[in-house]
Amino acid sequence: MNKIVTIGVYGFDAESFFTALQRAGVDTLCDIRRRRGVRGSEYAFANRARLETRLAALGIRYVHRLDLAPSTALREDQYRVDAVEGVTKRQREALSPAFAEGYRRECLAAFDSRQFAADLGEDAHVVAFLCVETAPAACHRSLVAARLASDLHISVEHLLPAVALQDSV
Repeated sequence: MNKIVTIGVYGFDAESFFTALQRAGVDTLCDIRRRRGVRGSEYAFANRARLETRLAALGIRYVHRLDLAPSTALREDQYRVDAVEGVTKRQREALSPAFAEGYRRECLAAFDSRQFAADLGEDAHVVAFLCVETAPAACHRSLVAARLASDLHISVEHLLPAVALQDSV
């Protein structure tokens, strides 16, 4: 593995999503969602069957890692924090400290970065981690990417939709 990429679904349409993956040189997409569906017809491209079909057509391998998906209880804790802060999942800009700590304890404490890379094999050069949130800091994919980057000394690139890029300027 030479590089880690993260990508969310929100803010992309199908073409810009798959174009972003191709431009980044992604050869393996690692889906770390518990439920592999997205509500809303504009995001139907990210539902498991459609996603897998399109990735296969592009020559990008699809891997689902349920062990890297936060538990329902942990997600619900984050939703309660979101409600107190008056933001929706689509508006969230950062994970709560409690979620981040809980995720590290639940999913990353026993996670072996080197074994993960070995399991993906030598053909996995640019690996994308997929979830739904727009902002990487609002999603557990950033925690996985940071762990891999630290353990394996590789770079991370966060792919953002054009709307998010415009908002950050």
